[in-house]
Amino acid sequence: MPLESMSDTQVLAIANPIMDNLMEASTAIDHERHVRDFTERLKGIVTPEHLRSVCQEYQTRRGYFDRREPVAVFKRPGAAAVVWRQWFTKAHGEYVAEMLLVERDGKYLVDHALVF
Repeated sequence: MPLESMSDTQVLAIANPIMDNLMEASTAIDHERHVRDFTERLKGIVTPEHLRSVCQEYQTRRGYFDRREPVAVFKRPGAAAVVWRQWFTKAHGEYVAEMLLVERDGKYLVDHALVF
């Protein structure tokens, strides 16, 4: 089913396990696992060295990813952007986690993800 035809609940049922994997693989600094659901475009950006650098920086400053709550799902043809409220283990306050899911050959893949 196309992402834009799904309910927010259906999109989150796809997005949450993918984001869980991204965060767990990021904590472990496991590049292969981290990029397994990425588009080819995003795989070209997130090299093993890039992932290591980003993970070491945020883990030092903010700690590890903690709980996450969905805020919104934005749908358009062929894609859905998901936004969560994100917490860390060391840093106080709320952060934003976001992911852009796209459809490629019947698979749902990440074309953008960021926590800020």
